[in-house]
Amino acid sequence: MVGRLLLRGMLVGALAGILIFIFARIFGEPLVDWAIGFEEKAAQAAGEASEPEIVSRATQAGLGLFTGIMIYATAVGGLFALVFTFVYGRVSPFGARGTAALLAIAAFVAISLVPDLKYPANPPAVGNPDTIGARTELFFIMIVASIVGMIVAVGFGRRLAARYGSWNGAILAGIGYVVFIALIQYLLPPINEVPEQFSAIVLWQFRITSLGMHTILWATLGLAFGAWAERDLPQVRYNRPIMRRA
Repeated sequence: MVGRLLLRGMLVGALAGILIFIFARIFGEPLVDWAIGFEEKAAQAAGEASEPEIVSRATQAGLGLFTGIMIYATAVGGLFALVFTFVYGRVSPFGARGTAALLAIAAFVAISLVPDLKYPANPPAVGNPDTIGARTELFFIMIVASIVGMIVAVGFGRRLAARYGSWNGAILAGIGYVVFIALIQYLLPPINEVPEQFSAIVLWQFRITSLGMHTILWATLGLAFGAWAERDLPQVRYNRPIMRRA
């Protein structure tokens, strides 16, 4: 069954990859073209020689984009299926659809939304090439901290539910996660390398489009995988935390 769920997760991830590619081609690539044009004009104004094009822009926006998205989405779909098999029947009383939906929401918040609030995606011409290593490290630190915080919050939520009830336990765990993330984001240094002449509208639209791509990924996994898995999975008895009297 685990192998079948893994395969289904990868197939659903591939479906999400196709949807993301269509979305990126329509809404994302025009913004990338604008940013590349801005970068070239800035280089010409500074008297710098243009860098040789190793891979054509058409290949980058076509086959390259499709290949990268499909590999990433398929891999994430497989990981999503493996995590689903572990949490199913252990974290919530919901069936396959509900569990997949909750897992997708939690993953979207921990992996996509929270890191993007601190270090949002940037188009070409934004960012100093000399700091790309440091920026990448900070971004992954933010992702790891967010995932660890989410896992700890879920664990504490189950313990708090045993004492204060499921609803109150979930609220308290959520507040703890928000406080933890706020502290981490406060401690991590900010990054602001946007050129003064860069269009604020293009930057905003690019970041919204990037977040939209992540939304498509997790929404597809949460909805399509849950519906597919529900057809074969038996209803698992949920070990509900026992209420303790104060």
